[in-house]
Amino acid sequence: MRFNKSKVAVGFIVTGALTVVFGAVLLFVGPKVMKDQIIKNTVIDPNNELTYTMWKDVPVPFYMSVYFYNVLNPMEILKGEKPMVEQRGPYVYRKRIQKDNITFHENFTVSYREYRSYYFEPSMSVGTESDVVTIPNMLVLGAAVMMENLPYAVRLMISATFKTFKEGPFLTKTVGELMWGYDSGLVDFLNKYLPGMLPSSGKFGLFAEFNNSNTGLFNIFTGKDNIRNVHKVDSWNGLTELSYWRTPQCNKINGTAGQMWPPFMTKETTLPFYSPDACRSLELVYQRPGVMKGIPLYRYVAPKTMFANGTDYEPNEGFCPCRQSGLLNVSSCRQNSPVFISHPHFFNADPVLLDYVHGLSPNEEEHGLFIDIHPQTGVPLNVSIRLQLNLYMKKVSGITETGKISEVIMPMLWFEESGYIDGPILTTFHTNLVILPAVMEFMQYGFIAMGLATIIIASLLHRRFRATDKELVNGSHDPAEKKGDMGKSEK
Repeated sequence: MRFNKSKVAVGFIVTGALTVVFGAVLLFVGPKVMKDQIIKNTVIDPNNELTYTMWKDVPVPFYMSVYFYNVLNPMEILKGEKPMVEQRGPYVYRKRIQKDNITFHENFTVSYREYRSYYFEPSMSVGTESDVVTIPNMLVLGAAVMMENLPYAVRLMISATFKTFKEGPFLTKTVGELMWGYDSGLVDFLNKYLPGMLPSSGKFGLFAEFNNSNTGLFNIFTGKDNIRNVHKVDSWNGLTELSYWRTPQCNKINGTAGQMWPPFMTKETTLPFYSPDACRSLELVYQRPGVMKGIPLYRYVAPKTMFANGTDYEPNEGFCPCRQSGLLNVSSCRQNSPVFISHPHFFNADPVLLDYVHGLSPNEEEHGLFIDIHPQTGVPLNVSIRLQLNLYMKKVSGITETGKISEVIMPMLWFEESGYIDGPILTTFHTNLVILPAVMEFMQYGFIAMGLATIIIASLLHRRFRATDKELVNGSHDPAEKKGDMGKSEK
């Protein structure tokens, strides 16, 4: 029985050693198992229930918040004074995104059209779509800049046309009309006699062409052959490069379609994506780590070079003709209309732009754009894309509607498209990507710790049992030896 105790201790030592080995194997195999599982779940495949649903229909709430710059001194602007604006809004719209015409191809790509529609959310808005706002009239002031190099007589005729249709330099319309379109005799005239000059053939509105429309035919990689390519754009509307810009580099269609990125990101990874609305590829850079409801994330932001001019950042020379840094000239893809994109309130732009307009106050918290992304899967957790629409306006001789307007980049509105993962999807995400890896990591080190503890304790017990056995064996021999010695002495 005593001998059996020692044997049991040896058995525990062996068991502990096997447990350490199992924990060590898990230490090497566990991350590979998790990596394989992530790859399996991030490939664009209808069998991947969670990520495919997120990609196809974007089931999380997504909103567009619009802020108008209401012009306070239109008459003074026509006299050459500095514009004065006040921000109005937000006017919030729920954005519904859905992919259609999804077709998988043999070269590991999938093509689709993404449709978007907007629905006004009164409870989230400051005001209603009936609110009246005054902004520059793009049809007049934009056209004036576009026509400034035409013969003087032609400019006089254009000015007369504006007067015929009672189009002035500033518009005072409801938010709904400015967003989705209003009736205009001039618009009807232009669409009839100069088709293609305006972006839409119906009513003229700043977002009329966005509602109930699609972003073009995207063809992207599924990642089945190489997970590093998942979500990357293969072509857009059949194009692998654009023709809007002056250099091949600026015309490249880089990155993803802007909703998900390849997994296994590091702090050196960037977020390139192609934006049909901006007519170019953009790229965000790592800023800092963070946590959202227990899920680790990386925050990516726009670098200062994103809208820098060619003088401040040479690679952007292809996006010129440029003005001050902080402005992207999108006239080449907007019927040559003198329209510029920037960050809201000219955040991260040349400070001189703030001197031209009263009422602006940029700061990163309210006006910087960011994407919070889960680095292991490339899935965005929290998104806030903020951009501003600006009109270049100036006095043009012959077009009297321009008065004595000083040359200025005039902000018209800015908008924020935002959304974040919440509810059951967040719970599933947290379980699969935070709890399960943590349990696996605990098991790895738990088995090693338990095995080592078992070996140490069993070794101590084994030593103790052997010592006890030795004492008992020695104790059982002593009386006999003594008895034998006594016999010898008697003889």
